[in-house]
Amino acid sequence: MSPFNEIPAAAVDPAEPQKILALLAQTGAKLTSILTTHHHKHHSYGNIDLVMTKPNLAVYGADARIPELNYVCKHNEEFTVGTLKVRSYHTPSHTRGSVCYYVRDGNEENEEMERAVFTGDTLLVGGCGRITEGDAKDMYNVLYNILGKLPKDTKVYCGHECARLNLQFANTVDPNNNNIRKKLSWSQTAHCTVPSTIEEELEYNPYLRVSDPAIQQATGVTDPYEVTRMLRALNDTFMSQTDGSNGLGLHGINESENNVNEMNGVHNGISGIFDSYIKMNIYEAEDLNILNTIIGKSGGSPIKKTTIN
Repeated sequence: MSPFNEIPAAAVDPAEPQKILALLAQTGAKLTSILTTHHHKHHSYGNIDLVMTKPNLAVYGADARIPELNYVCKHNEEFTVGTLKVRSYHTPSHTRGSVCYYVRDGNEENEEMERAVFTGDTLLVGGCGRITEGDAKDMYNVLYNILGKLPKDTKVYCGHECARLNLQFANTVDPNNNNIRKKLSWSQTAHCTVPSTIEEELEYNPYLRVSDPAIQQATGVTDPYEVTRMLRALNDTFMSQTDGSNGLGLHGINESENNVNEMNGVHNGISGIFDSYIKMNIYEAEDLNILNTIIGKSGGSPIKKTTIN
């Protein structure tokens, strides 16, 4: 019998529900909930098939546009998936209903705690998502007053595998930052650049360093909100010039697609996040997109990386 048999599980932004169902069948884990970071189709439309297959799922989120939403989570609200502690943070900026999920496992009192935050398109490795419904002030407050204040060892699992492009842009506004150059060099050969950590993001992510003189010089402004706004404008121009010609848009994915399963270059695998739960990585469009699935508390060793056909 699988060590994960009947272990409570949650899916985060389930873009490819059939692969999640296959993983559940393989491990014996029991899907109990869906954690949706925001309403964009390539993050939320998998909810429909999962709820159709498993009608009693709790679907968390904070935007009425999320399909099958049945639990509107409050800011700073805590709930559990098995024995994992999950805290929801409202992070309006990319969309007005964006939520990040901060997950902890272990004993906080004796500091034996593993931490991860699932950020959707709010905080990315080396960057942030486009500001589609908020403004620069929203993004600054989210990054500095919420995500940037999480424990530095918190692992960051974002919604897109686009670190190379983000770091290339970061290098244009902060060319003397050795941390950017090292991470960019590493990313050239890394199959997957996710996760990073909060500590790493504070070292090389320009959106978390708006008070740095180099960033202010590159943007020509010093007010933190204006620096954030100018960074995003420069970033959007850079990304459109770099990958806009391939039809995938600024996030490396065409948001008009109803079915991301039709995209080319889809790969799938699972690897351990902590000793106590599994993460499922879904790579799409030549590794430009990564979505996350948690498989809840296991108490066993991480499953070795494998492929689900």
